Amino acid sequence: MSNSGIVTGATIELDLIRLAKYTGGKNALVAQGGGQRGIFTSGVLDAFLLSNFDPFDVFYGTSAGALNLCGFLCRQKGIGRAFILDLTTDPMFFNLFRYIRRKQHLGIDWAVDKISDYPYKLDIDMGRKVLADRKAFAAVTDTSRLFDHYLPMLQEDWRKVMIATCAIPRLYNQAVEFDHGVYVDGGVSASIPVQEAWRKEARCIIVIRTEGEDLETEVEEEMRNEKTQWYRGSFNLVQERWQQKLSSWKQDWASFFTEHLQRSKEEKLRHVHLEALNGGRWLFGAEDIYRLSYLLGEKFDSGLADMLMVHYQTYSLTQDFLHNPPDDCFIVQIKPARPLLSSSLMSEREALLHDYQMGLDAGFRFVEMYASVSTRITSHFHHS
Repeated sequence: MSNSGIVTGATIELDLIRLAKYTGGKNALVAQGGGQRGIFTSGVLDAFLLSNFDPFDVFYGTSAGALNLCGFLCRQKGIGRAFILDLTTDPMFFNLFRYIRRKQHLGIDWAVDKISDYPYKLDIDMGRKVLADRKAFAAVTDTSRLFDHYLPMLQEDWRKVMIATCAIPRLYNQAVEFDHGVYVDGGVSASIPVQEAWRKEARCIIVIRTEGEDLETEVEEEMRNEKTQWYRGSFNLVQERWQQKLSSWKQDWASFFTEHLQRSKEEKLRHVHLEALNGGRWLFGAEDIYRLSYLLGEKFDSGLADMLMVHYQTYSLTQDFLHNPPDDCFIVQIKPARPLLSSSLMSEREALLHDYQMGLDAGFRFVEMYASVSTRITSHFHHS
């Protein structure tokens, strides 16, 4: 019997009786990134706040997911929505024309500064009180070997941590340096940091997604055989086997992306409901890199090719994990009922508001479902 399930604003597809067996242990909340599509996550978390719902012991987020979790922990309903709706749509955050002219990179610093001040004023002190003895982490990617790494959130360096988890290669102007390493966007190696939650002994894991339909992905058979190691030992154990392949990948990355971009375009024509390759997973998707590189007159370098390869492979393994988790945990995905109208960047305001409402609906439905699970548990102990 499956120990995974899906909740959307329209449907619930999971075994409630089986889920109830896992909720008494360590509960984790995991938030995917996705750029402006993170407004769906904002809606889910606002529904949680309106319902006074927070049964979680630990939190993991990537990029926009980490920012949304900050707003949730600070107990500020609407602040995640405002960050995306007000700040990421401002030309100070991103302007394609200025970016092409090399006059402006992604304004993450500007946006984090704005959300920290009035009229928004992210209440970090409140977030620390709410978090108390619990833990919250933002996923980043170690640039030295492209490993996933997890930085504690809401500490003294919280601003720097938020910038690091959002530091998208090419869009943001530089990697972010800490004493313990140099990092870029967590979406490279851990766009959905669900395995880390499991490795740290979370057994009921709620994952907020910013995608509707799952995309077809391919994982080499050799890597599928390694996935138990991936689950248990983090990407760095599996990476040792990949190092031998990197040289051949570097020689052949152009044909790899040409092939997959062509496949993506064909999929769009055949299945218009499917999102583009990398669309909601890594803000700076492969197709966007091709377009911007062409506009800038640049070619890929091997470092960027490595990041895209790692992202593609790790996401495929993560998708396998979500649908076929280990027997000792239960994973619930809160997902859009259909593909979001918003894009990673440059979304229309109406699309963002629509997707926020979808998130609210899904969040309220999940809370209602979870309450029924709690009732089952209470009833079980009462009759025992």
